[in-house]
Amino acid sequence: MRPTEATAAEAQAAIAEEFSFFGDWSERYQYLIDLGRKLPPFPEEWKTEENRLQGCQSMVWIVPEGDAADLAFKAVSDSSIVSGLIYLALRVYSGRSAEEILATTPDYIADIGLAKHLSPTRSNGLAALLQFIQDTARRHLPA
Repeated sequence: MRPTEATAAEAQAAIAEEFSFFGDWSERYQYLIDLGRKLPPFPEEWKTEENRLQGCQSMVWIVPEGDAADLAFKAVSDSSIVSGLIYLALRVYSGRSAEEILATTPDYIADIGLAKHLSPTRSNGLAALLQFIQDTARRHLPA
């Protein structure tokens, strides 16, 4: 997935602004589901155990592409809400340099109140996704 905003910080600010339009969490959850539908197609042949994200109750597959200057991720889940969480994470981190990824704290999670409204299993899954992205960026840094 390629970012629409120039920087990770701009992506986080745009996410916070978009979520501020919704008054309650039922509307925010519906928006998350809608965002998950915007994930680009994920090839069936990539849905392997090797590409499966560990630490998620839902099935999540993620594939990194690129190098330290331009690290992109493709991912999908069998859960609608988790797909929305993936969409937000990729909007912030995918298509960025490894350095920018590592320098970006996922502030959007607190900014939109997501941390307070996710079940423990979804919180753990989101943490696993963000950890995978950070670990991948670390591995792509020049030695």
